[in-house]
Order: sequence, then structure tokens, then C-alpha cells
Amino acid sequence: MELVSEVRSSDKGGLPLEQQVVRLQALLEASRLVHGTIDLERVLQQAARIAVLELEMDGAVFTEPRVGYGVMLTDPEEWAALPRFPLLARSGETICEFVVSPPAGRELSLYEVDFLEGLALQTAIAAENATNHQRHLEYARMAQDLEAARTIQQSLLPQTMPAIEGYSVAVRSDACYQVGGDYLDVVTEPDGSVLMVVADVAGKGLASALVCTAFRSAFRALARQSLRLRELAARLSQQHWEEGQEARRRYVTAIFARLDAASGELEFVNAGHNPGLLLLPDGATTRLIEASGTPLGLLPGTRYMPERVSFPAGARLLLYTDGLTEVFRGEEEFGTDRLLDVLSKIAWTTEAGTILNTVWTNLHDFTGGAPQQDDMTAIALCRLGSSMEERAW
Repeated sequence: MELVSEVRSSDKGGLPLEQQVVRLQALLEASRLVHGTIDLERVLQQAARIAVLELEMDGAVFTEPRVGYGVMLTDPEEWAALPRFPLLARSGETICEFVVSPPAGRELSLYEVDFLEGLALQTAIAAENATNHQRHLEYARMAQDLEAARTIQQSLLPQTMPAIEGYSVAVRSDACYQVGGDYLDVVTEPDGSVLMVVADVAGKGLASALVCTAFRSAFRALARQSLRLRELAARLSQQHWEEGQEARRRYVTAIFARLDAASGELEFVNAGHNPGLLLLPDGATTRLIEASGTPLGLLPGTRYMPERVSFPAGARLLLYTDGLTEVFRGEEEFGTDRLLDVLSKIAWTTEAGTILNTVWTNLHDFTGGAPQQDDMTAIALCRLGSSMEERAW
């Protein structure tokens, strides 16, 4: 380290042993004081106070954050001609600088330089420890908040499924992080129809989770009005677009399905989402419910075209997000074809909950249990045959 001033001639011969002992004791006491707190500003203030009181400096200040004691040096231009001691982190980077103002502008003695260098070293260690402690507290608070957000988001998912005579329905949603941007819902409408939705907000994490919560509120507000599906999708899209540019960046893909249980008819609207999978009981007919419009909130005034199909006894439906297909084992993707193959091999008498468990088990086996890389959400709907109806509910 470059000396901040020339050593006075009276110091060239070194310090007597008694003075060296006193100097060491003073430095040890200074070290104890600066390490006695885990608050960064208090660490720096204590060090500045020690420099002023122990060495009788006029003032001492740290450059960042600007904390000092004694005669405060507020103008950085004043620091140029004053002794400066850098505080170095363990990585070698400079945390800040320690500037002292000797009385009457005199030069520092060898003892003072040595003491201040030692004080700067101990202060740097204490400052870094205080900073790390503060980061740990902030991380702990963030983790606690995210865990609370995860619990709240899970509670917003449907907790029970409607009892639909002759049908079985189940849902499952696993976030990649503590919170996610996937959403699903199953709502019984005033006329007895069952409205289902699976949606995926662009992106992951907290920002997508916030948009997801807003989408839920809008969907729930419209779901009880028995709107036509194309009108429901159009309203949700326009409302999301009108939220502004930031919301449009977090557009929503969604697939809506309405079941008329009495007639056994399904109506779909797909807003830029993964194709839903509809398997019919003859085993030969599989329908992919493709997109009939752009994602919600991407463009103003978007219109959507509905599709109606028969849902006979033995049929099954899977609505899902891309977390179920964009799963990788090395460079190999699970994909829609493999998902469809899994569904096709499940016994036709299987209920919806078991279907989802089977899908998740296959995904786990495919990846070898590797951590999931995306939110995974799905709704399974089955129309039961006569042999299943008595034990389904």
C-alpha cells in the first residue's frame, strides 16, 4: 500500500517497545469495537469515531456510504489532498475509502499511518460481514414472502371439483419456482354448464404470477355471466391489452372448454395455447384442439372462433400448459406425440385423477427425476361408462 505521507524524522528510528504494546492494544480495542455490530453504517461510524478520538484527528469520513465523525468533510474535492486508506473486500475490490483530516493539515506519523492501515483492514472485514448479513436478512425476507405468495397462489386454485354426474374431472398444477404463471380453473355456471380454463402467462416467476392473479380475477368476474366462449375470450383479451405495454409483454395463452353434461357436448376456444387433446372411445379418433386466435392481450380487438364436439361415454380430454411437453432429457423433448401416446395407453375405465398421476409419473421417468424447468399444469376430464359411474362419486 502506498504511504499517504512522508514519515516524520522523529519516527525513523521506530517506536519503543512500550509504545508498540500500547499501539497494539489500541488497535485490538479498535478491532473489537468495529466488529461489535452487524449494521454497516454503525461499523463505519465506529471506525471514524476511533480515528478521531484515538489519533486526535479533526475528522474522518468514508466515501460510500458517506459516514463520518468529527469535522465532516462534505465536499469530495477536499479529500484530494488528505490521507486516504482503501477498504478492500476479500475479493480484492475496493469497498470504499477512509479519508482522515489531521489537525492543522499536518502529516501523519508512522504510528498513525500504521494504526489507520490496521483500522481500515479490520473495518473492511467488519463492513463486508455487515453487508453479507444484511443480504442474508433480505434474502430470508424474500424467501418468506415468496413462500407466502406460493401458499396464496395455491389457495386460489380450485380446491374441490364439481360433482358432475357421469363425469370425472381432476386438476394439477406444479410451479417451477415458488410462484408461477400457470393458471387453471373449473367453474359451474348458473345454467349448470361447467367452464374450464388452462392458461399460461408469458415468462416465469413473480411478475408472471402477478399477471396470473389479475387474470384469475378477470376470469372469475366474467365466468358467472354465461357468456359465449368467444365473447369471454375476446373480453379477457381486450381487458388485458388495455392494461398497458407492460401487461402486453406478459400476454396470456389460454384454452377454454365448456361442458354441457346433459347433452355430452364440449365447446372450445383456443387463444394461442397448446392444442388440447381429445381422445374418443373408439381408440381411433384423436382430436387436437388447435388455436383459433392469438394469445390474450397481444392485440386489440381480437376475435375467436369456437369449436363444438361430441363427448361420448368413454371419451377423455386433457388441457395442459407447455410445461408438460417441453420437458427434456438431454436434447430429446417429451413432446405432444409422446404425451398423446401416454394418454392412449391408459385404460379407458381410468378416472381423471389417475390419468394426471400417470402423466406426471411418465414425465418424471422421462427426465430421470431432474428438477422441472417450467410450470406444469393440466385439467383432465373423462366421461364415464356405465361400469364406472357408481364408483366415481
